[in-house]
Amino acid sequence: MRTRFAPSPTGPLHLGHAFSALTAAHLAQSLGGEFLLRIEDIDQSRARPEWEAQIYDDLTWLGLSWPTPVMRQSDRMPSYRAALQTLWDMDLLYPCTCKRRDIEAAMSAPQEGVPTHGPDGLIYPGTCRTKPKPAHMPDGETLRLDMAKAVATIGTETLTFTEIGPVHTGTHIVDLSKADQTLGDIVLARRDMGTSYHLSVVIDDADQGITHVTRGSDLFEATQIHVILQALLNKPVPNYHHHDLIRDAQGKRLAKRDDARAIALYRAEGKTPQDIATLTNAPVSFC
Repeated sequence: MRTRFAPSPTGPLHLGHAFSALTAAHLAQSLGGEFLLRIEDIDQSRARPEWEAQIYDDLTWLGLSWPTPVMRQSDRMPSYRAALQTLWDMDLLYPCTCKRRDIEAAMSAPQEGVPTHGPDGLIYPGTCRTKPKPAHMPDGETLRLDMAKAVATIGTETLTFTEIGPVHTGTHIVDLSKADQTLGDIVLARRDMGTSYHLSVVIDDADQGITHVTRGSDLFEATQIHVILQALLNKPVPNYHHHDLIRDAQGKRLAKRDDARAIALYRAEGKTPQDIATLTNAPVSFC
């Protein structure tokens, strides 16, 4: 059994991160497994070495440990490129030149009964899907998954995943018949990154042998995307544990910009790891 905590070094860890890390570590301990740390730094425009160093320091202070060396996504671009090439050779990707304002304009008069938003935000209307495709996969361009072709490639196979978290516990079926409308042609490679969260997390979890994905409940709906990619790329489907999000007094989820709840500031105030566990109602076996 293996699970992981995978923060991005784009700001300080806050209470929500502490809860997620402690939850993952507790799950690994309770099942006699292994807890891994992964640094998700594909957004090099925002990632900073000092934030990565702070991640290690804060997690160690919380009482957590993990095997080294730590996987860093910025070192993994050849693996993501190989996965993209596989999908390109299957005729499942196409370049997209649309900007967000183009997508918003195309969706200004949505069809009645057709969803406009999915787990990846605005559902792409397919503007570039029918444009002539280059013979070779381009570098430095946005690449989207042709969801209709992806579903046709999967065929009659039933895709499922098991949720062991507290909210959506049970076996879930991915409704491929509606994937084109509810998920759309998702981005698998961004122009400024060469990959995307959805592609990278699927490749990394498979390559690290992650058997239990522990993450926030805001990513529950995106699991459909990941299971589809796992089927297309012949990757195993792990168990999923989506935990509750930590929110402020107004019910708003914590974000990295909410520095008032940064772990480093609590530490500076003299709080203990046990205090953090109490504040978040997190498992305490590692504190």
